[in-house]
Amino acid sequence: MFHETSLVATIVVGLGLAFVLAAIANRIKVSLLVGYLLAGVAVGPFTPGFVADQKLAAQLAEIGVILLMFGVGLHFSTKDLLAMRRVVVPGALVQMSGSTLLGMAVAWLLGWPLASGFVFGLALSVASTVVLMRALQEHRLLDSERGHVAAGWLVVQDLLMVLALVLLPPLVELLKEMPSSSTQRLDLQHVATTTAVTLGKVAAFIALMLMVGRRVIPQLLHYIAHTGSRELFRLAVLSVALGVAFIAAELFSVSFALGAFFAGMILSESELSQRAAEESLPLRDAFAALFFLSVGMLFDPAVFVREPLPLLATLLVVLVGNTTLAFGIVRLLGYPRDTALTVGVGLAQIGEFSFILADLGIGLGVLTERARDLILGASMLSILLNPLMFAAKDRWKARLRPAGDVAPQKDTEVDLPVTSLEDHVVLVGYGRVGSIVGERLHADGVKLFVIDESAAIVERLRMRRFESVPGNAANEAVARAANLARARLLIVAIPNAFEAGQVVQQAKRVNPALKIVARAHYDAEVEHLRGLGADQVIMGEREIAQAMLRTVLGVPEAPLTEARHGTQDQKDADR
Repeated sequence: MFHETSLVATIVVGLGLAFVLAAIANRIKVSLLVGYLLAGVAVGPFTPGFVADQKLAAQLAEIGVILLMFGVGLHFSTKDLLAMRRVVVPGALVQMSGSTLLGMAVAWLLGWPLASGFVFGLALSVASTVVLMRALQEHRLLDSERGHVAAGWLVVQDLLMVLALVLLPPLVELLKEMPSSSTQRLDLQHVATTTAVTLGKVAAFIALMLMVGRRVIPQLLHYIAHTGSRELFRLAVLSVALGVAFIAAELFSVSFALGAFFAGMILSESELSQRAAEESLPLRDAFAALFFLSVGMLFDPAVFVREPLPLLATLLVVLVGNTTLAFGIVRLLGYPRDTALTVGVGLAQIGEFSFILADLGIGLGVLTERARDLILGASMLSILLNPLMFAAKDRWKARLRPAGDVAPQKDTEVDLPVTSLEDHVVLVGYGRVGSIVGERLHADGVKLFVIDESAAIVERLRMRRFESVPGNAANEAVARAANLARARLLIVAIPNAFEAGQVVQQAKRVNPALKIVARAHYDAEVEHLRGLGADQVIMGEREIAQAMLRTVLGVPEAPLTEARHGTQDQKDADR
């Protein structure tokens, strides 16, 4: 039966087992990624029992990469990416070159030829997009300068790997043997031509997105938003993310991840970006789990017994080599220690591009199955250890905080000024609900401070002389900027109960006596937020029902002041 429904079986069994093991991991306070990876090992070909379809799992994982990078792009803008070029372009080039040389050194110790060492080292030099983005999201760093540097670094790595995948066949031929001068000249001409064509395709794709996509994509989503159909809007967002990524790969030979990132970055300049991020989040998380499942399926646990020392050496290149190189480069370029640590630890793992390179190397005849096993083993272990490295970084940072940092303080967490407001109300989220609350409080003369993840919304609020700051309210620096320690009330108006819970926890750490009002959609969310310290949790559906009953029963109610200066996406959603 399974061979007739392999897609359904892979999704049902894979996600089901991932859920069970991730729930156990969460229970014992371990990263959910551990559960996903172990589920992949369990349904892989190297363990007994059901074996999922590896090719289908890999394609499903690609969807996860697309949706994740689309979400990352929504937090970026063209201006942000250009601002990072001074560090991410030379940084990624030098780090990948150094990591490749370290990998070649390991290959030399194992007695492998030069071509094998080059491909092996290159596979160890590029980090997994999914792993790093998940780590930045979990640590609420995507909107900080540290997060932007790390994400920009990945974009440059993706561009370099697109070029490497195209140039690898002729380069491998040059490395295999010493050809005659005429043959070498011919090959070098071929390499130069291939490089020019590849760069031309990438440039054409970027130009198309900047000149055409910047107009067409936002206009399309604004038109769909005016229909009032949430289902149609969600479908439009997914179509844009997947469609642009597919066109980028098929027509311009650009990776799915890079295409999706640019689609998100173009949409980030629209007022509908926040809503698009919310609509794509559920599928993004589900397919990201399938990505880690596919990684686990490739792993053969027997490599621990067959190749313990080579595996350890390979793992050290990834964990120590990549981290040290990235940390040193970022510090040399004048960035703070926190930024350097975040980038360094974030790059201490390898993933999807490493597998593609390994398969290409085997196809070219320069890598063996043994080398691929070492790459897969290092990937599996580095992904498992990466959350621990982030935790160790946070503990080390906490111990060193009193000593300060003598480097120029460019990090967003340092640069945010603290408001002089006291005995004020802090409002988190200025969407459909938050804008109504904020406008009424502002009209009544209440001292108000607004936090919203959308820089565009914050800019408009500042033009109207609202005190506000862009960012995630669960971030320590953002909470400090809002002066929560001296606030009298915190209103958490964002719709995501998980993120709201993080905000509540952070606020209670800063000011245990602070009164907190939050919103929820379900009874379980109400209990969750109350358990974390919210004094009052308002469930929207229940309040709507009560308002309807008051209207039917003829009970008078004071009308709320509508937000006349709401953003276009709020107006579109209200329609």
